[in-house]
Amino acid sequence: MSSDHLSWARDREAGTGPSAELDSGVPTAARVYDVMLNGKDNYAADRAVAEASLAVMPELKEIALHNRAILHRVVRYLAAEAGITQFLDLGSGLPTAKNTHEVAQEANSQARVVYVDIDPIVLAHGRAILANDANTRVVTADIRRPREVLDHPDTRSLIDFDEPVCVMLCGILHHLLDEEDPDGIVDVLREAVVPGSFFFITNFTRLGDAQESVELERVLLSQLGTGRVRTPEELARFFGGLELLTPGIVPLPLWRPDTPVTDATSIAARFMTGGAGRKP
Repeated sequence: MSSDHLSWARDREAGTGPSAELDSGVPTAARVYDVMLNGKDNYAADRAVAEASLAVMPELKEIALHNRAILHRVVRYLAAEAGITQFLDLGSGLPTAKNTHEVAQEANSQARVVYVDIDPIVLAHGRAILANDANTRVVTADIRRPREVLDHPDTRSLIDFDEPVCVMLCGILHHLLDEEDPDGIVDVLREAVVPGSFFFITNFTRLGDAQESVELERVLLSQLGTGRVRTPEELARFFGGLELLTPGIVPLPLWRPDTPVTDATSIAARFMTGGAGRKP
């Protein structure tokens, strides 16, 4: 499941946006992902989606952990070695162990992080956790309207777009349907940042003709309203115009692993792919 985490199913039906009140009876991607990470900030509706998804692909909990682990590796590298001090974490989801700001600030105590999510529970939890951290903000916004995210006062209070920034789309783009123009959204974000900025992207990836991929997409679209499993070619388009870091766009465990990868052929290893790229 993604790290991404948008309650768009509710928004589509009700015609509301980030200011909508919390409805515990409607699942959100943020809270379904929380279920996958064995968190406690979820409701029965979220657990029902998680259980239906796990029935199709039992490896989803392991996949969620792989997604979290690559986030740590990418952020650590960018903060410690690439000199990036600003991170815009889009579709950040609920706070969990080792958040982006914790990893970045371990490498550079001055690193600044803005978390963005549409789920109001993320804002409530985030503000409580980050109350004493002047270098971190939580913004409630909808990345389907990227200019509003970029121009939000809390975004601008920490992110200087005249300096390089890492735009994080970790497990969020597969919660955008094709008609919501994810390519166009990434284009807007790419144009908004200066050369030397980075993009970090992961996405559900279709495993050839594997029935699990097809069925999981059906379950997610029917129960959550989002969950587009894309081909490797579709994922590669998101990195258009960027210089890919080695090893490129790969299954998540294979991106600069901290320990040897013993099985790179399993569904758990291959179902999500991603990478990082630099704007030249």
